[in-house]
Amino acid sequence: MNIEGDIILINKPYTWTSFQVVKRLKYLIGKHYHIKKLKIGHAGTLDPLATGLLVICVGKYTKRIESFQISEKEYTGTFILGATTASYDREKPIDQTYPLEHITEETIYRIAKEMTGEQEQIPPIFSAVKIDGKRAYSLARAENEVALKPKKITIAEFEITKINLPQVDFRIVCSKGTYIRAIARDFGTALGSGAYLAALCRTKSGDFRLENALTMEDFENLLNENAS
Repeated sequence: MNIEGDIILINKPYTWTSFQVVKRLKYLIGKHYHIKKLKIGHAGTLDPLATGLLVICVGKYTKRIESFQISEKEYTGTFILGATTASYDREKPIDQTYPLEHITEETIYRIAKEMTGEQEQIPPIFSAVKIDGKRAYSLARAENEVALKPKKITIAEFEITKINLPQVDFRIVCSKGTYIRAIARDFGTALGSGAYLAALCRTKSGDFRLENALTMEDFENLLNENAS
């Protein structure tokens, strides 16, 4: 890699935060190249329970983070219908269940089509959105009342890839700032039921693709091979 400026594509491990990935890479690269101060950052956060493509910018490429962040993203994943959680994913336990008997495959495809396009989305309360300088998730975890304003997003594509109720698999292409967990919430509501996000993987970010990404182990092995 070019330590003056480079892009590293990482397949983020499950349960790791994006910050943990950056911190680990900074340590590994700094140790390998004997650099005390290394500019490094990521171009788009992934939730801890999500996996997939994390675009890491090193050196002079950190100046391009914002331009990478605004690019379209593609995700694949699974919704669970008939139940909700406070976080809209598996981080929190199921807090309510709903009937599924009225939901048909035809309805599922129709709602996905209706949710495609430009719209306003209310972010999850368990998110990094700032309220008066504090992160929403910090307020929510302290059991404070959290009221978030809707933000404009665009869902360019919303494809249902498999239905095996209560599981619904999907592929979504969307704009920067879109919360797939919030799509799960809104999808369940539109179906007259509930839903939460059970699995999520980012497969594309702009022109970058997951198939070109390295695991953390692969990256560390690559550095060790170059050292020998």
